[in-house]
Amino acid sequence: MSMSEKKKEQNREEATRTESNQAEPNSTANDGQLLTFGGHLEVLRKMLFRILAVAGVIAIVVFCFKDVTWKLLLAPSQYDFCTYRWIERCIQFLGYNFHFQEFHVDMIATDLSSQFMRHITTACYLGLLGASPYILFELFRFISPALYENERKYSVQVALIIYLLFVFGVLMSYFVLFPISFRFLGTYSVSEQVVSNITLDSYITTFVSLTLIMGVVFQLPVVAFFLGKMGVINSEMLSKYRKHAFIIIMIAAAAITPPDLMTLILVTIPLYLLYEVSVRVVRRVE
Repeated sequence: MSMSEKKKEQNREEATRTESNQAEPNSTANDGQLLTFGGHLEVLRKMLFRILAVAGVIAIVVFCFKDVTWKLLLAPSQYDFCTYRWIERCIQFLGYNFHFQEFHVDMIATDLSSQFMRHITTACYLGLLGASPYILFELFRFISPALYENERKYSVQVALIIYLLFVFGVLMSYFVLFPISFRFLGTYSVSEQVVSNITLDSYITTFVSLTLIMGVVFQLPVVAFFLGKMGVINSEMLSKYRKHAFIIIMIAAAAITPPDLMTLILVTIPLYLLYEVSVRVVRRVE
């Protein structure tokens, strides 16, 4: 065999090894050795420690900047919140002289330590929320060695879309759903003799619950993507049952919002737009 033929053979072998490395998942450590079960647990332990450290630092910063944090958290409970001003401008742009009535809801703390403990728990919630991009990064680093090369690129795109949709859901809850819900429920009265005093724990619990609900609901296109991949749904079926989906979305929006027509409309519209996005996502999958 001549030298040129040997060189060609070596090049073919190197190309074959490169393709096999790209096609097979990488389950080795940084030094090239296979990890044992105990090694995976050690990597997981270090990852959790780093996540807790980052979330803890952010929580401490949030806790120290108390005035800024609680000004943002309590802003949706004020009558001059930006959402009300935006709605007023939109209605006035249509030619109507519309203004929201001013309201004031007193907020109280019933236990001696409730304000301090709620401050700590809220700082922890916001610490986890602030560290969520880093948490996604660490989770991807942990599972990426077990993925194929094409699956890694695919996983990064899916994780980014999931996070952005969750952020949109959080913003939807903060600027639309929660302030209008608080205005309706906080000012609702069965009699003038009954005065509403909202506890701080009730306020934060409702705020966190609605935020998580909207963050999960906004994952509808991602769910549709995976169901389309598995062949459970198709774009023709989603298009055929648009009217049924609209009714279901309205019922779901009515379940998570107060019985107020404006709130129902403001929540139904983005949820239905998510459904239309899901139809197009499934069509692209096909």
